[in-house]
Parts: sequence; structure tokens; C-alpha cells
Amino acid sequence: MSKSRTLKLGSIAAKSYLGLIYSLLYLPIIVLVVMSFNKSKTGYNWGGFSLKWYESLFKNQAMLDAFWHSIVLGLVAATVSTLIGTLTALALHRYNFRGKGLLNGLLFVLMMSPEIVLAISLLALFLLIGLQLGFVSLLLAHITFCLPFVVITVFARLSSLDERLMEAARDLGASESTMVRTVLIPVILPAVLAGWLLAFTLSLDDVVVSTFVTGPSYEILPLRIYSMVRVGLKPEVNAIGTLLLSASLVLVIISQLLLRKR
Repeated sequence: MSKSRTLKLGSIAAKSYLGLIYSLLYLPIIVLVVMSFNKSKTGYNWGGFSLKWYESLFKNQAMLDAFWHSIVLGLVAATVSTLIGTLTALALHRYNFRGKGLLNGLLFVLMMSPEIVLAISLLALFLLIGLQLGFVSLLLAHITFCLPFVVITVFARLSSLDERLMEAARDLGASESTMVRTVLIPVILPAVLAGWLLAFTLSLDDVVVSTFVTGPSYEILPLRIYSMVRVGLKPEVNAIGTLLLSASLVLVIISQLLLRKR
């Protein structure tokens, strides 16, 4: 067998393998989007194009309440974790203090811990201090598991920062606050935005931790969807999944445009 023929067969095998991987990744998403417009109530029978399930979704007040609860929770958790995480990353990068290595290691331990372990630990803590399960417990839990991802994202950007930029600003007479505002923040802003988006996404789709630390007075969208699919997949779930996918794509496109412009 000639070398060119071997290379051609290898290229075909590689493309086939990649095609299989992409099919496994994206075929279920395509099916979900298509079935959200299916007039038939059953997911295995195409009954024609229809928007009835979207109409049904927007008339479902319980689903809408859970959606807005998730949005509010995600926005607050992402914002708080981004503020704390950015300051933590700056402290780890710029200062040497006792326990720095321990703090850095604990961040990775928190990231690598199974969600079920984190959920049980947080539930035990909340019960120990007498905190009522609801919005506050959910918010504290989401900040906890989002925080390490923000710290790692911002710290990675700080690690590649050219320290000569800040030294040049100081040599030109800039105060510490001016240097931070005009040099440091613009440089790390893309990483901060990426950390915020990552934290918001993690908060929006969490199920395991939220199941343990939520209360009956505050239901979020992932738990609402999970309770619906336990008794069978309803078409409204396909519709809300399509809307969430669209929102995620819009956020990704906006973030890429901002980073490219910057």
C-alpha cells in the first residue's frame, strides 16, 4: 500500500471519528430543538410544525416563576462570586501571606469535590447554624461552588500579565488607584467577564446542590424541569430547553464580540 493511500485512509478515519463525536454531542440538541416545534405530544411522532408548546410554556405560571427565580439567583450569585473571586485572585497573585498555599489548594479541592459531597456538607452547615432553606441558602451554596472557577480564570490572566506595564504607569507618576483603574482592570476585564459568564452558567443549570439546599418557598428552573421529567418528558421541556440554548448562544456571541473588539 502506497504512502499516499495510507495517509488518505488515515484522514478518512480521523474525519469519521470526529463526525461520530460531533454527532453524539450535537444530535440530541438538534432533536430537542426540532421536537420543540412538533405539534404532536409524543416525541417519536412528527405531527407538523407548531408553536403550541411555546404558548403553553408562557401560560405556565409555575414554570415562569421558576425561570425568574433562576435568573435572579444566577445574576446575584455570579456577581458576588466574581467580585470576591477577582479580589482573591489579585491577593494570590500580588501578595505573599501565611496560608497562601493552603488557600490555593483548597480552591482546587472545592472544584474537584463531588457535587453530592458539597451538597451534603452545605446542608449540614445550614442546619447547624439554623439557616432556613430558601433563597439565602441557595445563594450561599451557588456562590461557594462558583467562586473557585472565577478565581482560577482571573488568576490565569494575571499570571500572564506583563508587570512592566504597571511599573511603567508608576514611573509616569500614576497613583496606585489610577494604575489599577487605567492599566490593571482593562487588562483583566476579559477574564473577569469570562468568569462571570462561567459562574452564571454554573448557577443556572445546577441540580444536585440546589436539590439539597433549597426550600419549598423558592423553586428554581432546573429543579422544576427535573420534577416534570420524572413522570415523563413533556413537550414544554423541549421548548424551555430550546429557549435556554438560544440564550446561551447569544451570551457566547456577545462575549466573543466584546473580547474581539477589546
